[in-house]
Amino acid sequence: MVIVLNDDHNTFDHVARTLANVVPGVDLDAGYRLADRIHNSGQATVWTGPREPAELYWEQLDSAGLTMAPLEQH
Repeated sequence: MVIVLNDDHNTFDHVARTLANVVPGVDLDAGYRLADRIHNSGQATVWTGPREPAELYWEQLDSAGLTMAPLEQH
């Protein structure tokens, strides 16, 4: 499970565009919906699935500057 946390330094645009560029199945509209959820509830699960791709998406989102929750151990 890949979880993005709310922060005070990323813009809605950056979060939405980054999610759309990195996470499979997330288009720009879904990216904005997720950014809104992150902003309003403090976090959002942006991808669920096997650990190997989760690690890749987590690293790509983290590298883009998003504030990430630690990957859960299963």
